[in-house]
Amino acid sequence: MLNKLLSTSLLLSAISTPAFASDINTELKSANKSVSEKVIKWRRHLHQNPELSNREFETAKYVAKHLRSLGLEVQTGVAHTGVVAKLKGGKKGPLIALRADMDALPVKEQVDLPFASTQTTEYKGNTVGVMHACGHDNHVAILMAAAESLVKIKEELAGDILFVFQPAEEGAPDGEEGGAELMLKEGLFKEKPEAVFGLHVTSSLNTGQIGFREGPLMASADKFTITVKGRQTHGSRPWNGVDPIVASSQIIMATQTIASRQVDVTKAPSVVSFGAINGGVRNNIIPDQVEMVGTIRTFDQEMRADIKKRLAKTAEMVAESGGAEAHVHIDHGYPVTVNDVELTKKMTPTLAGVVGKENLITTPLITGAEDFSYYALETPGMFFFLGVTPKGQDAVTAPSNHSPHFFADEKALQLGVNAMTQLVVDYLK
Repeated sequence: MLNKLLSTSLLLSAISTPAFASDINTELKSANKSVSEKVIKWRRHLHQNPELSNREFETAKYVAKHLRSLGLEVQTGVAHTGVVAKLKGGKKGPLIALRADMDALPVKEQVDLPFASTQTTEYKGNTVGVMHACGHDNHVAILMAAAESLVKIKEELAGDILFVFQPAEEGAPDGEEGGAELMLKEGLFKEKPEAVFGLHVTSSLNTGQIGFREGPLMASADKFTITVKGRQTHGSRPWNGVDPIVASSQIIMATQTIASRQVDVTKAPSVVSFGAINGGVRNNIIPDQVEMVGTIRTFDQEMRADIKKRLAKTAEMVAESGGAEAHVHIDHGYPVTVNDVELTKKMTPTLAGVVGKENLITTPLITGAEDFSYYALETPGMFFFLGVTPKGQDAVTAPSNHSPHFFADEKALQLGVNAMTQLVVDYLK
């Protein structure tokens, strides 16, 4: 079905595309080729100098300097360290946005590279290594290159482009705001773009492959804390108190039926997982209190809200049945990342043209989360994955994003530039 859709779309595109399209594509190809060495240089610099969320100070300066050298008007300090620039095309048309995230992770790099990160910093009271273990250095370099290429053909563009270099995709530090949500809160889309595009490198695909899907792509992510209060007593006389440990274990089991028995599993999958349970200090003392933390993952916004209510109700009622109390707090995390169906169908031939339709992969639902989701709630969005595991290496067993062994094949960078710039040109035709 996908092959049929691609063939039909490409045929229609060839029939309806005006003559000037071949000229602009020739210019774009030349512009992209001229940045092929620069994008590698930029990526290596960024990889060697990673910075954590909301602390991307030098990264922001590096990006802003480049954008200013292109003659763009640049805004800095957006959502703490974000950088935004706007390119005005030579012809009238819509505004579209391209986004790259800039932050690294508190991970000590264990990849043997001449430009490996040796950076360290303080994180939650500990000295940690800092690494672009999720590949955001690639995203920034690709968007820097895309900006340079598009500036070179700006007179042929029938519309404007907003370049968004975003901090804190991995999450703002405790007590701070950040990321896409804060950028929007500060007015990023005051002039709303007609569409927004973003990419993410992934080790689960080989270089030369692009993964995407229409509709829900990545899950929402919400953190919950359940505090179960009982009444302390001696372990040999549990009847003299209220045991929060037993109540907690019953809550854990009861909440597993939310995904399996209480919500419609045919609509979308969901996950309720507990990551930690803490309570008590001694083998023969039943404690006053137990605290549990976990995560909720969903692919539907209505189901997300429903599961939150069910989790709270289940915990409270199960605890009450044993004489305990349960207090549930949910930190609302990233929404579901949804690729606009109409936009994705429209731009699928573009991606096919960049990597070949045989290298377009229909990505399965991903239970990881992305704050690109906030942009896609505001305007039609399309988010896709760029393979960076070298050809010939098994992408299934390659070290995953967030691993200290994560490795990105630099041959994929040019494909990323080609994809982002071609999306712009084709959308604005």
